[in-house]
Amino acid sequence: MKKHILGFPRIGPDRELKWALESYWRGTCNQAELVDSCRQLRFNNWETQRKAGLSYVTTGDFSLYDHVLDITAMIGAVPERFEYSKGIVDETLYFSMARGEKGRDVLPMEMTKWFNTNYHFIVPEISSQTNPRLSCSKILEETGEAVQAGYSAKPVIVGPITYLSLCKGVNGFDCWEKLDSILDVYEEVISRLGKDCEWIQIDEPILCTDMAETARNYFPATYQRLNKVSGRARILLATYFDTLDDNLDLALDSGCPGLHLDLVRGRYLIEDLLDRIPKGMVLSAGLVEGRNIWKTDLSRSLVVLEKMNRHLGDGNVMVSSSCSLLHCPVDLERETEIDAEIKNWMAFAVQKCEEISILGDSMGGRDCSEIIEASHMALESRRSSGLVNDPKVQIRSGRVEEDMLHRNSRYPVRRKEQARLNLPELPTTTIGSFPQTPEIRRERSRYRKGEISEAEYNIFLKKIILQNIEKQLEIGLDVLVHGEPERNDMVEYFGQQLRGFSFTKNGWVQSYGSRCVKPPVIHGDVSRPVEMTTEWIIYAQFLTRKPLKGMLTGPVTMMCWSFVRDDIEPREICRQLALAIRDEVLDLEKKGIRIIQIDEAALSEGRPVKKRDRGEYLRWAVEAFRLVTSGVEDSTQIHTHMCYSEFNDMIEAIADMDADVISIESSRSKMELLDAFRDFEYPNEIGPGVYDIHSPRVPSREELVGLLAKAAEYIPKDRLWVNPDCGLKTRDWKEVIPALENMVAAARSLRTREKGLD
Repeated sequence: MKKHILGFPRIGPDRELKWALESYWRGTCNQAELVDSCRQLRFNNWETQRKAGLSYVTTGDFSLYDHVLDITAMIGAVPERFEYSKGIVDETLYFSMARGEKGRDVLPMEMTKWFNTNYHFIVPEISSQTNPRLSCSKILEETGEAVQAGYSAKPVIVGPITYLSLCKGVNGFDCWEKLDSILDVYEEVISRLGKDCEWIQIDEPILCTDMAETARNYFPATYQRLNKVSGRARILLATYFDTLDDNLDLALDSGCPGLHLDLVRGRYLIEDLLDRIPKGMVLSAGLVEGRNIWKTDLSRSLVVLEKMNRHLGDGNVMVSSSCSLLHCPVDLERETEIDAEIKNWMAFAVQKCEEISILGDSMGGRDCSEIIEASHMALESRRSSGLVNDPKVQIRSGRVEEDMLHRNSRYPVRRKEQARLNLPELPTTTIGSFPQTPEIRRERSRYRKGEISEAEYNIFLKKIILQNIEKQLEIGLDVLVHGEPERNDMVEYFGQQLRGFSFTKNGWVQSYGSRCVKPPVIHGDVSRPVEMTTEWIIYAQFLTRKPLKGMLTGPVTMMCWSFVRDDIEPREICRQLALAIRDEVLDLEKKGIRIIQIDEAALSEGRPVKKRDRGEYLRWAVEAFRLVTSGVEDSTQIHTHMCYSEFNDMIEAIADMDADVISIESSRSKMELLDAFRDFEYPNEIGPGVYDIHSPRVPSREELVGLLAKAAEYIPKDRLWVNPDCGLKTRDWKEVIPALENMVAAARSLRTREKGLD
């Protein structure tokens, strides 16, 4: 049985890609050195797959920034503002599209979440001026490297239907008008790949969504064209993140010789599915979870494989990961400090390759019974472990009642009570975090290594908080934050103080570009044994008479940005988290903090890809937020922040959260995300982000005035806040200070203009 994965993590076991990219961007390494570093990473990944016993190594999955941006580069779909004219997309132009350019007033392309994952992709822009042509041969060159080195390569490429479905039409342009010319490029690439490869994997995860009718209509002819040019290679149509449902016939009738299905997240009735597979079509079974870190139930997976093999015949079944392993850490063997019992329940990308190999080899007659039995025993020990089950938490969660989900009064009453905050019109604030400077990282490392005492570290943190407050006062912000210097991560920091969490040392995954996150692991029932934030926030409030926000991470975001246990329902995990954070909110209020922000950056990300499942998800997600916030007095102002949210089909749920103030990312779209508020009058206060923190560029005062003026078309000024798109931890102070100064100046300009003083 053939064994493969849909993709491997790019970042390297020690985040080598991150360090190489950031060194290149700083100018401390040149292009040749970057290319060499990336080549070595690719070969390491291929060798890992070969050693695990996989039948193919996956090529084309390595990216300098984002695999969707790679397609944009491949077809030359460069937005006009980048003044593309060379005929090729080189590294300079590629990074400009992703990050913008210092010293040049060119906005980067928008960024949003890859379906319902925490991976971010660069949103393609298609206009009437887009002239698709082969402009970057990266996938051809990298596949050639693998073949020349003796590997059996299986290239992977984002499919044209998914790509165009994710595109943004410039000025209302219909992106599908460019399908034919885009397919010309795909045909050229596929025909060249087909000379050296047995399979070409084309990813069309859009098939697992509520696919637009236009995309459905174009799908058959698209794959009729692509199958004709693949040469001796066969196209493996790869789908993942859910079931195909109404799009199953499209996939089965595509003419593709192979079809990959996600059998972990997709809830297929195998018998019904197998009866519909066309004769001769190879089915790739995604039985090893590509988005979580728990071991596979190998015994159960073998039952499924045996059933498929009996029905379809030898050679017509492959075994694989459910989706790309991009969403997993690299290698569990590098974890030497995690609890041994918990580690025994886990598998990272390297181990998942081995699990796939075991499944395939078992089907091929190899005796893997000892390995399978050991895996089974690990799963059994997890189910009964005291590290997993806490009866007190379970009882408390079961006692949550309806009255715990509502504030004392409705927003208009609360607004009057909150007037004592004495905020001006268009109040200015930030989302929470300030730059994590080299000094902060150095002192945190010294503390962890025992080189300085806890008392010395706390003195240092208070010094940084004082500096943060002083900077904000100089800039003139209206609502301050303490800047979060004590927090390494907005989820991990809290998880380290909660029961039911464990942590890895090298469990990094890519979020976007060089940005990596190390999700904590929710392995058991969650509770809060001690206060988590009050010491730092109360100290910061002591330093200023201006109101200061207490900053917490919300339950949905903590769940979505962790590797979560898979033995109970997500709603129960979220409720346990909500109760723990509720305790912290009430402690902050008792100690005098009157503005508390509960970030739900991942609310949109957590939505199922199918609309049929979203209503139920939003119901319990909103309930979890309200459980966190409902215990406070009317005079306490509750904020929340959301990233990359497409609001149109969830605006009512967001309103139902009943936060006094929401802040959202909207600068890259130039406030287009606010279209959702044109038809729905949001009842409370909104801070649409006016400053894109993902780019090093500093927006001008005039630019920010324009964005605020546009926001005021959607939101009454008396309910409009002024803030950046997101937290500022990844930026430098030399960028942050002038950007915030311009933001404050823009707000003041609009205030005085309204009063006739400008």
